[in-house]
Amino acid sequence: MRILLVGEYSRLHNSLKEGLIELGHEVVIVGNGDGFKKYPVDIFLDHSFHSPFLKKIKVAFYKLTSIDLGSLEVYLKALFSLKKMKGFDVVQLINESPLVIQAAYEKRFIKRLLKHNKKLFLLSCGIDYQCMTFMMEGKFRYSIMSPYLEDKSLYELYKFQLQYLNPEFTDLHHFIYEHSNGVIATDMDYHLPLLGHEKYLGLIPNAINTKKIKFIPIKEITGKIKIFHGINTSAVVKKGNHYFTEALKIIERKYPDRVEIITTHSIPYNEYIKYYDNCHILLDQAYGYDQGYNALEAMAKGKVVFTGAEQEWLEYYKLEKNTVAINAEPNVNSIVENLEWLINNPEQIEVISKNARDFIEKEHDLVMITKKYLEAWEK
Repeated sequence: MRILLVGEYSRLHNSLKEGLIELGHEVVIVGNGDGFKKYPVDIFLDHSFHSPFLKKIKVAFYKLTSIDLGSLEVYLKALFSLKKMKGFDVVQLINESPLVIQAAYEKRFIKRLLKHNKKLFLLSCGIDYQCMTFMMEGKFRYSIMSPYLEDKSLYELYKFQLQYLNPEFTDLHHFIYEHSNGVIATDMDYHLPLLGHEKYLGLIPNAINTKKIKFIPIKEITGKIKIFHGINTSAVVKKGNHYFTEALKIIERKYPDRVEIITTHSIPYNEYIKYYDNCHILLDQAYGYDQGYNALEAMAKGKVVFTGAEQEWLEYYKLEKNTVAINAEPNVNSIVENLEWLINNPEQIEVISKNARDFIEKEHDLVMITKKYLEAWEK
């Protein structure tokens, strides 16, 4: 088959491409590489308004005309590259705004894809109308929208997420659902909001290429326990990084001779993985029910990851609490308690490390997951 993957988010489509190529399919990825993370794409579509000066021009023009010059530029570049996006058996969108542009331009672009290709599928990944509605109605115990629900003064910080509920994106959502062949969730945070929907094809976990990601065994720890906290500065509140930061202050004060803490801010993916290769514990996010790509790849390497590992996830995979990953709740005391448990019982780090790798090989194997996509697309 010929498969067009539109958009990128935390390397999901790059991993899927690797699996599809291994199984003999032709694959093209279109997108902007997920911003500063700079993931590889075959057709690069991004705007030119990144410098402070050009951003000011873009903002001023938008205030005068309601036209986002960055969106217009990306859309025109997409049209120019459209001949490379024709004749595919399957087109899959990373989410409802795969090019990360204004909804009207996304809709025009998707209409072109529908005209020139066979099947269209949508991933529920990142943010979309369905999960935003679920979060805003308070149906999760907590979510990335919890800070906003508790403090509406954070509106500016959440404008990107909230736009998925405005009339233009709501219209885009209904258009995609009407014309797509189905919707696939990538983890529990998207699975729960989609349960019972007629277009829902089910949960397909993120694919991890364990041939490329080597397990780094944690042997008996004789020196300091290394804790890595990689912060995306644009998502500090939404990921709950402040809970980790406060918890680490307490840990550093109580155990200065037993821990080494490494913190980074918004670095490219290739640099990010170098930093955590030598750590024992990785702090990922505090508002999820399931793991995203950063957490899964770290688990594949054998890191003990503080991330989403909620009860619903445990029940889905039939696991015991804190045996594969540490459930990071948005609560400083809970994070401190779990860190102290590991510091005082370092043998558990080795046990969880091995369990994490085994779990990835069992539930996120690249070829197995790729075959699940092929089955869903062929239904």
